[in-house]
Amino acid sequence: MKRISLIVSLLFLVMVIPVLAGEQSPPKPAAADKCMVCGMFVAKYPDWAAVIVFKDSVTRFFDGPKDLFTYYFAIKKYDSKKDRADIDTIWVKDYYTLSFIDGRKAFFVIGSDVLGPMGKELIAFKSATDAKAFLKDHGGKKVLQFKDITPEVMKQLE
Repeated sequence: MKRISLIVSLLFLVMVIPVLAGEQSPPKPAAADKCMVCGMFVAKYPDWAAVIVFKDSVTRFFDGPKDLFTYYFAIKKYDSKKDRADIDTIWVKDYYTLSFIDGRKAFFVIGSDVLGPMGKELIAFKSATDAKAFLKDHGGKKVLQFKDITPEVMKQLE
């Protein structure tokens, strides 16, 4: 009985400590979850998955940062009852680690020779150092932060 109690306690700590430390992770897309912009099945492209979670816990999945930003800049077109102010968290995958990172803190490389599921893509990184190294290695044009990405920047990916 002590062993079961210890296991339950350890499992509880494993689940609670990341929450107390402010660490979160996005929900994983199910096989049926489609990109809100292009309609592709997101789970088929796990290395590129991007996620927006709203304050009401509604989750929107994307097959890459490009479609996430397309949605973000025209949110009413895709979700008439949602607004940018309703967004709680934005998640993108770090290209090197394939871990989800905070999209608002990420560094994005535009114009590289690496293509995503929908062609030209914004390649996300947790660190500016990694983004700059990738830019150099893959012929990227520029490193951008979330606030630097605009509808005009998105036109470069068409």
